[in-house]
Amino acid sequence: MMADDLLKKWLNDELTGAEKEAFSKQSDYAINRNIIDKAQYFKASEFSKVDSFETFRKAYQNKPSEKRITWIKPLLRVAAVLLISFSLYFTVFNKNTIEEQTLLSEKTTLSLPDLSQVTLNADSKITYDANNWDSKRSLNLEGEAYFKVAKGKTFDVHTNNGVVTVVGTEFNVKARKNYFEVVCYEGIVKVVSGTVIRQLTAGQTYRILNNTFSEDTIRDIVPQWTINKSRFKRIPIAEVIEELERQYNIKVDFSNVDTTRLFSGGFVHNNLENALISITKPMNLAFEISSSNQVLINGKTN
Repeated sequence: MMADDLLKKWLNDELTGAEKEAFSKQSDYAINRNIIDKAQYFKASEFSKVDSFETFRKAYQNKPSEKRITWIKPLLRVAAVLLISFSLYFTVFNKNTIEEQTLLSEKTTLSLPDLSQVTLNADSKITYDANNWDSKRSLNLEGEAYFKVAKGKTFDVHTNNGVVTVVGTEFNVKARKNYFEVVCYEGIVKVVSGTVIRQLTAGQTYRILNNTFSEDTIRDIVPQWTINKSRFKRIPIAEVIEELERQYNIKVDFSNVDTTRLFSGGFVHNNLENALISITKPMNLAFEISSSNQVLINGKTN
């Protein structure tokens, strides 16, 4: 029998009497015997002893979790700060909002990023995002403005009263309290205010005054206020006087005057006395200029 077979059977304690005698006579028997005898003295260290797998699992999970929480909380705080910072940057710092505004008795003409032109009437304001202008030509208007829009993408004017949409044209938008008017001077203009939707061509007007809608036509080729005149057609005198106050930076008081009476006519922007005569005389009213910025309009008693 081969020596390896005897060794295997000896380790398994399967040798017969004759095989044991033969195995004990081998030259390496003493070495094999010595290895086996010493191996039985080895045992696992008590420091590595684990009572059970469940105990080991709990010990493993609980101890590292304390360290993990210690590190995660600061990281979460840092991540939150970074998120807020990026949000502020992209919503505030990366948004280039342009605001243009006129004072009382002031007008101005300015160019938009696409070279469209806007002329602002007195006490008016526009705002727009210059960074997004190439992809979205859109602005907000408070007051009155005359637009000469360059050809290109859709151009939107947003007001509290409605939205005016064009591609390339000339038009005027007046968005005052209880007064929304759009006049088309060239091209085509779409106007949406609530449920009232109209498409205007040159010479057509769209007006909502005190919640009443009306349409009309004009012959002017530019808004009269851009050449320092204001013109009205069947407008309550209260609205006319408000425009007078804007153009001259004055305060007008009424005495014994029905401010709902309709006025047709106009006034100039460079002579207050002439402007007051143009308004009061056709309506049989009188006026007094008490100071540089105070005017009284009263009804005649004769």
